[in-house]
Amino acid sequence: MARASKQENTVEPAAKKTAKEPAKTKVPVIDIPRSIGVRQLADMLQVDSILVIKQLMRNGIMANINQVIDYDTAATIVTGFGFKARLRPLKDQQMASAAEESKKLKRRYGKEAENLQPRPPIVTVMGHVDHGKTKLLDAIRQTNVVDSEAGGITQHIGAYQATIDGHKITFLDTPGHEAFTAMRAHGANITDVTILVVAADDGVMPQTTEAINHARAAEVPIVVAINKIDKDNANPNLVKQQLTEAGLVIEEWGGNIVCAEISAKEKTGIKELLESVLLVAEMEELKANPSQLAAGVVIEAKMDKNRGPLATILIQTGTLKEGDTVVVGSTWGRVKAMFNDVGKRIKKAEPSTPAEVLGLNDVPQVGDTLTAVNDERHARALLARNRAETEKKAAQAGNSVNLNTLYDQISAGKVKDLNVILKTDVQGSIEPIRSSLEQLGTDEVKVRIIHSGTGNITESDVMLAMASNGLIIGFNVSVAEGARRLASTSGVDIRHYNVIYTLADDLAKALKGMLEPTYVEVIDGRAEVRAVFSAGKGAKAAGSYITDGKVVRNTSVRVLRGKEVLSESTVSSLKRFKDDAKEVAAGYECGVGIKDFNDFEVGDTLEFYRMEKSG
Repeated sequence: MARASKQENTVEPAAKKTAKEPAKTKVPVIDIPRSIGVRQLADMLQVDSILVIKQLMRNGIMANINQVIDYDTAATIVTGFGFKARLRPLKDQQMASAAEESKKLKRRYGKEAENLQPRPPIVTVMGHVDHGKTKLLDAIRQTNVVDSEAGGITQHIGAYQATIDGHKITFLDTPGHEAFTAMRAHGANITDVTILVVAADDGVMPQTTEAINHARAAEVPIVVAINKIDKDNANPNLVKQQLTEAGLVIEEWGGNIVCAEISAKEKTGIKELLESVLLVAEMEELKANPSQLAAGVVIEAKMDKNRGPLATILIQTGTLKEGDTVVVGSTWGRVKAMFNDVGKRIKKAEPSTPAEVLGLNDVPQVGDTLTAVNDERHARALLARNRAETEKKAAQAGNSVNLNTLYDQISAGKVKDLNVILKTDVQGSIEPIRSSLEQLGTDEVKVRIIHSGTGNITESDVMLAMASNGLIIGFNVSVAEGARRLASTSGVDIRHYNVIYTLADDLAKALKGMLEPTYVEVIDGRAEVRAVFSAGKGAKAAGSYITDGKVVRNTSVRVLRGKEVLSESTVSSLKRFKDDAKEVAAGYECGVGIKDFNDFEVGDTLEFYRMEKSG
């Protein structure tokens, strides 16, 4: 008996231990919507999308990375990765969004959060060229503009307000993702909702995809407007399918993207679209405190020959009143008068209201922040601080994400996500490169391809890199001239590759701090050849006009005829009239001799450059 009793006592603790075991190995639960893209599911599981695709194939489903799968299929895949799936109700998504917004407001305003009141949403319209962005804005303005009383003359001040069922919506009258991203690049992320216009007869185009990626990078909710449904060849269902492939699954197909079918030309569906915008805005819990001193952003600025400096300010919080002392970027002044978008003089501008402001001492920059202050003393102090910050940012332009300094930035905790804009020559290269790069992520930093596409690197790509503190990787593509200049002045790192292995190897080394320094080309100036003359002993010199920058003797030069590079050499001689010159600046003529090159023609371009260590 005693032995049996002892045996029972020995077994009992073991049984208790076994009973507690499941608590330690509790299966984590993931909330999944009714339908989800393969890439989104992979991100949620924090695994490579190829592993999800392989798992789908094992279950007899052939899917690509953009494919959208239903909840049941996703649940099977999730289980295979050791998680438990749970259907995410739409209401929970809305509540989570509202709760997160509330937290953001409390973090931003602190105690002021108690005085917050709902404010109108600020909306930007984006989409492919010729899909009807401007026509849509015109249709909204003509049918729903606030304060469109008799005698009101529409002023182009960059923004206006419309009203639907007593609710106001503020529209930024600057269609296009370039303008949207340029504002973000200046540090002004003012858009609450993006309307993505897609033509029903044309479908998703390259600029549509760009607009989607720009809005996603800014984490701005999207409302889709399928335009031109009045056309005979309109096919809204095909557009919805294409949007699904691009990762935007609309509500009627089981997703969470709100969609409206409209005709800007016939002015049909406009009310339903605006109601959709208000619905999304309601989910975002947009609030501001109208009782505090005003803060806002410059969306347009100009010098009026009769009235002096004018700036259109979009008020973000507080209320701006006539007579207020304001600091705007590196200038300041006292508000003498304010006008709305129909030219009517207004005494105050509340949150989300655009107003043209008169009374600044100078013309500010677009994207500058307006801050109302108590008096002139505070204004001068804030002005000094703003100017110091501007100088600091200019000095730190080279501190953007750069492969040569990436490891140091990761170690210092400055980079958590490496944002990459990827441009390739052909569509087929995008997925292999994306897959290779995303697998390189570490515990310290995750590699995110925030935009990918085919074609040369453009200014739009550079602006997105500026706005998201990312870098650009070009695979078998070149850089547009405007993009090259913008990247140079803003410190955006552009990398060129033609072998996927080399690209992935460089990035892997950069993440580990083992990448050898590289040299980048800096363009110092350009000249146009306007005459060719003899320089003795069979040599020729180019009578040139310096169009921009400068030319320095002994610098590197390339001779371009159209897009063809005829020679890359050095400047062997530089003359102003008959005198030797060390350098010649833009706006002046000079004679340029190039080592080992005589075949000049009028109209050739001379590009002067030097190589500089990157980072």
